[in-house]
Amino acid sequence: MNCEVDAVFFADCAARSFFDQVANKWSVMILTLLNERPTRFNELRRRLEGITHKALTQALRRLERNGLIARQVLPTSPVAVEYSITELGRTLQIPLGAAYDWAIRHLDAIEQAQQRYDGSADR
Repeated sequence: MNCEVDAVFFADCAARSFFDQVANKWSVMILTLLNERPTRFNELRRRLEGITHKALTQALRRLERNGLIARQVLPTSPVAVEYSITELGRTLQIPLGAAYDWAIRHLDAIEQAQQRYDGSADR
């Protein structure tokens, strides 16, 4: 029996690490906002309803570490920090947009499946 395993399932696979670090709701939302224009930390926090200061900081660091956003300290008083999307980050807009469009098109079916699942007595 031949048991080939796709490398993406290996714990040390770079793609798996990428999905773990970047493909989450806050990162996707941050990249979407930064695609519009460079944005300061506090504006990002205001626009991302429900995100905590800590979660935003962690997500921004992960995105910067992976080369998807750039951080610039502005020489203002008090000091401000502005984030912008990089060219590499922009390359994610098409696949992220496709996932968003898919979710919108299938939202009713997803909600119906959730209701069926939640209403099942087998759980």
